[in-house]
Amino acid sequence: MERDNLMHGARTALNTNMDMREWAENYLKEKTRAEKPEMNEEEFEHYWKYHKPEIMHAGSAEAVQAFKEQNGR
Repeated sequence: MERDNLMHGARTALNTNMDMREWAENYLKEKTRAEKPEMNEEEFEHYWKYHKPEIMHAGSAEAVQAFKEQNGR
C-alpha cells in the first residue's frame, strides 16, 4: 500500500510539474539505456518508444526521489 501511495504521489507530481517530468524522463531513459548495452542506438530508441509509458509509471517514485535529491528539495 505504501508503494502505491508513493507511486500515486510521484505520478501526480510528474503530471503537474513539466520540468520535473522532463528531468525524470531523461533520468529513466538514461538508466534504461545503461541496462541495455547490447542494443544499438536505433534499437534502443525503438524500444524506448514502445516501453516508455510502463517504464515511466514503474520508475516514477524513484525518479521523483532522485530529482529531489539532486535539486535539494
